[in-house]
Amino acid sequence: MFHQALVHKDYEMKPGHTGWRHLVHSTRYSLKGLKAAFRNESAFRQELGLCMVLIPLAWWIGDTPVEWILLVGSCFMVLIVELVNSAIESVVDRIGPERHVLSGRAKDIGSAAVMLALIMAALTWVLLAADKYLSIG
Repeated sequence: MFHQALVHKDYEMKPGHTGWRHLVHSTRYSLKGLKAAFRNESAFRQELGLCMVLIPLAWWIGDTPVEWILLVGSCFMVLIVELVNSAIESVVDRIGPERHVLSGRAKDIGSAAVMLALIMAALTWVLLAADKYLSIG
């Protein structure tokens, strides 16, 4: 039975959307999503601006490739979680304008995910910078 679910026609790719064509279409949709987030989400713009400042600083703070990827990766994680949160908020808003406990819960949980990503990024940057400049390690 499990095998049948894997080969069921509902799970097959759309005809004509394989290989390079699929990659091109997927890339277009991804860029469209980034553009929509930039235009419509002020938090995304603010976090992107902060990342544009922090990522060049990662070259000075990170002494090893691992430290560099931790610093840059924490920036990207914030952006990724913000994109997911914005998508959740858009879907909830699309469902309807009325207030509902589940709609509020979904938005609050998405917001909590962004907060945790920001805390993790801040801890990463502070600890690596302190280790380099204050010799705490």
